[in-house]
Amino acid sequence: MTAETTSVILVHGAWHGAWCWGPVISVLAERDIATLSIDLPGHGNDPGALSDLHGDAERVRQALDACREPVVLVGHSYGGVVITEAGLHPMVSHLVYIASFNLDEGESAMSAAVTESDAAALDHSGRPDALGHIHVADDGTSTVDDEGARILFYNDCSAATADWAVARLGPHPMQTLSQTPRAVAWRHRPSTYAICAFDNIVHPDLQRILARRATTSVEWPTGHSPFLSRPDLVANLLSGIVSGSTAR
Repeated sequence: MTAETTSVILVHGAWHGAWCWGPVISVLAERDIATLSIDLPGHGNDPGALSDLHGDAERVRQALDACREPVVLVGHSYGGVVITEAGLHPMVSHLVYIASFNLDEGESAMSAAVTESDAAALDHSGRPDALGHIHVADDGTSTVDDEGARILFYNDCSAATADWAVARLGPHPMQTLSQTPRAVAWRHRPSTYAICAFDNIVHPDLQRILARRATTSVEWPTGHSPFLSRPDLVANLLSGIVSGSTAR
């Protein structure tokens, strides 16, 4: 596969890397769908320094520059903020948000989750204390402790899968969660929102609010990381969009 023939580009969320999409890529490869998963700056196997939202979006645009066919651009969690800014690239044909943030002008991931209209009234009783598991260093980078990662990200994954993923998590700059996108691609491109009904970090009801902005939406009985717990659902959705149909 080369970038010129890529049909799907996958953008990971905070603390993750390109590695998290491996099971989905395997399923799509069996269907002859060329897929590229990229590391945002300083994540996964990228040796560089961590960036901000705009640097992350530029990394995605650089990948899109090498494409010669229309691309389905996918963002998970914080990755949704990144594709919102980067997704006006002319090679993007469709945006897919998985438990993520299709922000509007002037919004940040933090403000959308806490202070914006309907989101401010969400009931958080009985949900895990996400902030109690996120640790911020003096330089502004954050990490998630192992116990928290298992609870917040991988609650519906096997123990072996959760262990594998936890060992690969890395730091993420907190500033990205308070930055606002310089473009709002979903206002100009068709989009699909995948709601994860048993998500322990991005409130499912917040996802349902954000999904109203998308052209279409689906809801899955998964936690925050369906690319690991149910890669078949993710692959079915993406292959349906690539083929021009709506996967349900």
